[in-house]
Amino acid sequence: MDTQTQLGKLGLFDAKVPRYTSYPTAPHFDRSVGPDQFSSWIKAIPEGAEISLYLHVPFCRRLCWFCACRTQGTQTDAPVIAYLETLKTEIAMLGRHLPRGVRLSRLHWGGGTPTLLQPGMIDELVGAIRDIAPFSETTEFSVEIDPNEIDGPRLDALARAGMNRASIGVQDFDDDIQKSIGRLQGYDITRWAADEIRARGVASLNADILYGLPHQNKPRITESVQKLLSLSPDRVALYGYAHVPWMAKRQQLIPSDALPTPQERLGLFDTARRLFLWDGYEEIGIDHFAAREDGLSVAQRTGRLRRNFQGYTDDTAEVLIGIGASSISRFPQGYAQNTSATGAHTGAIREGRFSTARGHVFSPEDKLRARLIEMLMCDFHIDAAEITRDFDITSAALQQMLAEVERAYQGNLHLDDTGLSIPHEVRPLTRMIARQFDTYEMNEQGHSSAI
Repeated sequence: MDTQTQLGKLGLFDAKVPRYTSYPTAPHFDRSVGPDQFSSWIKAIPEGAEISLYLHVPFCRRLCWFCACRTQGTQTDAPVIAYLETLKTEIAMLGRHLPRGVRLSRLHWGGGTPTLLQPGMIDELVGAIRDIAPFSETTEFSVEIDPNEIDGPRLDALARAGMNRASIGVQDFDDDIQKSIGRLQGYDITRWAADEIRARGVASLNADILYGLPHQNKPRITESVQKLLSLSPDRVALYGYAHVPWMAKRQQLIPSDALPTPQERLGLFDTARRLFLWDGYEEIGIDHFAAREDGLSVAQRTGRLRRNFQGYTDDTAEVLIGIGASSISRFPQGYAQNTSATGAHTGAIREGRFSTARGHVFSPEDKLRARLIEMLMCDFHIDAAEITRDFDITSAALQQMLAEVERAYQGNLHLDDTGLSIPHEVRPLTRMIARQFDTYEMNEQGHSSAI
């Protein structure tokens, strides 16, 4: 039996499962977590600790049809200026709650399109952040950059602010595919952006590319990947396009009859994967690739690879605080998410309270299962010794849990005294296998294809 037939027999082409950037996943957050809980978790951060910040800018000059992020279009700077004032107030309020001596491990600006901020806005925003949590020599400051919405002065401001990693969204370079997803972005402007970023001393460049787009086939994705490789990114995320038009209404503009089948999606992924490996990139988890000297590769080799809402990371900070509408924070105690509507978020901040609208308080069982899932997603292996050392579970109980999962996959996994491993040929099933450790009910409509 060939690999594709075996994967099909195990359900790969029919399943819809979470991406597991959190556990429990965001659909299971509820209103048990509010501003008071959020404030208490901030105050419980140890003095002198390192934390990470994520800042969400929910505005775009144009709304790409494929995108399912929480964004809104604007052709003027007026709502952006007003939102910037809200962010500065929110950051100052956060600073009043933070314990003394807190430093930044990571700072990431996402969206939306954070590069629609003008140079002066960038200066103000970074200044507000530095006032509450200073950068260190090892702080990583990354920004999502739209090549269609960036210029020299804004890049100068970002470099001056301390940006040392930039992330460029590519999606695909084929003209027909770009038109079908509402994202026109030529190779030349992308090349210009990459060159200008590096010309300002920004050493690390990330890129995102999608498989599973309408009209995509193996020759087309081969050409797009080869163009991407010519930019020599340090890190690449090869994401599967999630077609969820019932959740993201703008995706209704995408021709669903032109989408590849699940079997074709697997072929597209494997085609791109082989190209990255042939070019010397190391495979990271289920959908990332990195140069050998990149932090993700080092983290994978040393057992420090982690997974969060931005995907794979080498960040070891225990606290990630989200700033801005819809942002999600993670604490050792649980998750907290700001209200999604920009107006409601602004109203809360103006009233002097955080806009935390929902979240989840971890139980001991949550923490155990979150780590089991993270191990599979990062390392394709559950280390039994680490689990029994760090969690209140006996070796016998863990082995029973792992054996049940191994049986569910008909002997295609490897189970021994060291733990449970996913062999290379069945790694496309990783998210499905992780689902076996998830005790929460799942509505498949809320999730994307397993491949």
